[in-house]
Amino acid sequence: MLRPPRKELDLPKPDDSRKQALFDAEARLSWVLAALAGLIGAAAFMHTAGYFVTFMTGNTERAVLGHFHDEPDMAVAAVGLLMSFLSGVVVASWCRRRYWSGHPHGPTLLTTVCLAVASVVDVLEYQATAERIGLLPIMFVAFGVGALNTSFVRNEEVSVPLSYVTGTLVKLGQGIERHLSGGDYADWLGYFLLYASFALGALLGGLLSLVVAGWAMLNTATVVCLIVTGFTYLHLDRHGPLTR
Repeated sequence: MLRPPRKELDLPKPDDSRKQALFDAEARLSWVLAALAGLIGAAAFMHTAGYFVTFMTGNTERAVLGHFHDEPDMAVAAVGLLMSFLSGVVVASWCRRRYWSGHPHGPTLLTTVCLAVASVVDVLEYQATAERIGLLPIMFVAFGVGALNTSFVRNEEVSVPLSYVTGTLVKLGQGIERHLSGGDYADWLGYFLLYASFALGALLGGLLSLVVAGWAMLNTATVVCLIVTGFTYLHLDRHGPLTR
């Protein structure tokens, strides 16, 4: 008995342009900004009561479940951080539409300003004591991280979510499956590099917290963000604006 021919999986063919895009200027900038997001998240987490500025899934669950876990203050703080993050996305998107025209430096500049304001508020609030960083300055940090996530936009949608690690891991897993099913490394390597950059930034932030006092952590993150903002300006001058 003859068997019907085996149906091949309809996988995309290897594309040289897709492989080149893995290491192009835009990809390199995304690694830098993802590492920055990881570092900022670590700076906000290590010297606070455990506030998340990059983990909105955790904040959503904390906002709902905090009342069941006898932590109403943390639930309220989580709602505030969610609103700050969302506001950062809205404001940065509005500025991008009217003033930045797809340029990558706008969101990083806004993030730098937010970190600087958070640093000033923290110093004024705690007078450079050994106390943990309070919620108010972290609200500014969450706003800045929300703005940072609008750095890459295609067709008015975010194309590279810098701090959305869950989505990156899902796409990484799908890419690995496509590679195993007949694709190539370009299906997953870009997502892996983006994830690794974020994790490296978090690691650097954790190491930094071992040598920098809590009140100075935000100051250090601000300086790093300012350097990255300068890098994006140089990147723009060299490679031109990102297409919308």
